[in-house]
Amino acid sequence: MLKFLLPALGIAALMFLVPGFIASAVKALGLGFFLILGWIGAGICALKRAPKSWNRWAGAALLTLFAFGVLSLLSPSVSLAGVSLEEIGGGGLWGREFVSPLPAGIARLCSAFLLGIFALSPERFIGAGRRAAMIFKLRAPRLIPSATATAPPARRAEEEAREIPSSEGSQASESSEAEPPAASEEIAPASSISEEPEFVLRPDALPPLEILSREGKAGWTPADLEERAKLLEQALASYGVEAKVVEINPGPAVTQFGVEPGWERRYRRVPERDAYGRIKRDKNGNPIFSLEEVSRTRVRVEKIKALADDLALALAVPSVRIETPIPGKPLIGIEVPNTSTAIVPLREVMESSAFQKLKAKSKLAIPLGQGAGGEPVVADLAQMPHLLIAGATGSGKTVCLNSIITSLIMQNFPWDLRLVLIDPKKVEMIQYNGIPHLLEPVITEPGRALEALKRVMKEMEERYKRFARVKARNIESYNKSPEAASPLPYIVVIIDELADLMMNSPHEVEAVICRLAQLARATGIHLVVATQRPSVDVVTGLIKANFPARISFAVTSTADSRTILDTAGAEKLLGRGDMLFLPPDAPKPRRLRGCFVSDEDIEKVVDFWRRWASLFFPPELDHFKQSYLQHDISEEDPYLERARALAQEVQGKISASLLQRRLRVGYARAVELLEKLRAEGLVEEEV
Repeated sequence: MLKFLLPALGIAALMFLVPGFIASAVKALGLGFFLILGWIGAGICALKRAPKSWNRWAGAALLTLFAFGVLSLLSPSVSLAGVSLEEIGGGGLWGREFVSPLPAGIARLCSAFLLGIFALSPERFIGAGRRAAMIFKLRAPRLIPSATATAPPARRAEEEAREIPSSEGSQASESSEAEPPAASEEIAPASSISEEPEFVLRPDALPPLEILSREGKAGWTPADLEERAKLLEQALASYGVEAKVVEINPGPAVTQFGVEPGWERRYRRVPERDAYGRIKRDKNGNPIFSLEEVSRTRVRVEKIKALADDLALALAVPSVRIETPIPGKPLIGIEVPNTSTAIVPLREVMESSAFQKLKAKSKLAIPLGQGAGGEPVVADLAQMPHLLIAGATGSGKTVCLNSIITSLIMQNFPWDLRLVLIDPKKVEMIQYNGIPHLLEPVITEPGRALEALKRVMKEMEERYKRFARVKARNIESYNKSPEAASPLPYIVVIIDELADLMMNSPHEVEAVICRLAQLARATGIHLVVATQRPSVDVVTGLIKANFPARISFAVTSTADSRTILDTAGAEKLLGRGDMLFLPPDAPKPRRLRGCFVSDEDIEKVVDFWRRWASLFFPPELDHFKQSYLQHDISEEDPYLERARALAQEVQGKISASLLQRRLRVGYARAVELLEKLRAEGLVEEEV
């Protein structure tokens, strides 16, 4: 409170020294000048968020001067505390100021003091809070410029033309406090201390990275790494292995110790001799021997790898993974779990320079997480070109899919990328419904999933026909061709649970997925398939051969790890985002900590695109989606003709079990075929 009173006291003291001719000059300017001056002073006082304190002094001075001028213009016949207002406002010469009656000085002091307090804090003086501030027009303007203010003049004109005109400006300004902002207006923060970003919905603006939160990172306190390094060296030495820790790379979930293998030395006993060449002897007359190194060889890598379980016991950790060697270094990497793990926010990886460089080259850049040493790891889905993900329940598989979807829609417009989401679980991806990137709502029924895959295959074939007409080899060359009618978007098909689809119609699903995986890359269609049961009947050899890029989270057995990665190791992962990533151009997998995106962040991104679509991308303008949904797949069922032939062969005496055996389809598919045959009158009765 003292910082508000001192400027007012200073101004009040200065007003005692104002000579009379200044008051006379102020009178001549008139009441209108004082009103303008007071308005300016009030506006300056309202800038409470200004970084400096000059506004308090300037506003107090202008308002005090304004008040004294107004008092001087009033009728001199009106007195205050026995002293005329002319004497209070004008004062007179220097000598008269100091010999004026005591009531006049008190009145002058009180008026200057009260007006100074009003100038410094009008809301406290009035005591009516926000309502009083609105009455006196003392609302502080926003000091953070919006994207519209910094936009080019042409774009700013477009934004102003989009705004809804109001009938009365005063009503619009008064109702702005109570009514929520429109979708095309600036999104204001909830409070003055909120960290929510301010942005404007524009047809050429993607969601900013600031929409994602940095929260959720665990309070990770790294263990005493030097002490662990010494303990690791002692544990290796206790098993007769000479090694030295020369590098420590702490990561979010594990710490990688770079170990340099030592030597396996061979010695022989050699008798010691004195200066005369005689053998030295001890007190008992026995010869004294010393050890002489005969040969030495490097410690074999297999010897260190065989000690993985023993090292885990010595370090008191669940498991230890040994990477031989660390890529690009002549060291063995021993990955030891941390005592407490840290979450890797999606925003942190997307802000990294590695992701930004890849994003500038490809529209399908995806953040994967951080490596064992804490470095960000990103990948290009267009170069994979398809991704297979496996992991047990709770290992982080669904979070990985959400981070991939969120990153893709944050860097692509609907005319650049389209999604087909298949979620047999019915709860994992339903929140993405309504975004303009979806070619159709999230698919939750296995029967509709097969139809959607066939529709995507039909789109692939149509694209190859278009490529042939303009003599293009892939989607990049087609989109750059001047003969192309319109650019084609990328299509990413994401399946959350492959096992559910394989249970209903394994042969059809496998055939469609394999065909898409073999031929769809050039047309810009890519698959991301996930399953929590990576057995050989789900991830068949044909499917696995067409998915060179794979991610494995924690699995239950070594057999599952070998099925998905062709090597063991995934059964020893820690879970909750700990994964092994096998790139298509790498001989062995790499350990990562996957990105984490919260449900709140997903909701913010989805809400952004829903509002964006309602303003700039109505459904009637989505011609690509309309043409995609018009693909006729009713006559593409190869099993229906075979079922008709079988029905004629057995003279209508057909059953679902017979269709299963003869056509090698699932029970649900056989029942569907049987219903179609019955509708056509080819089946008389069910056996």
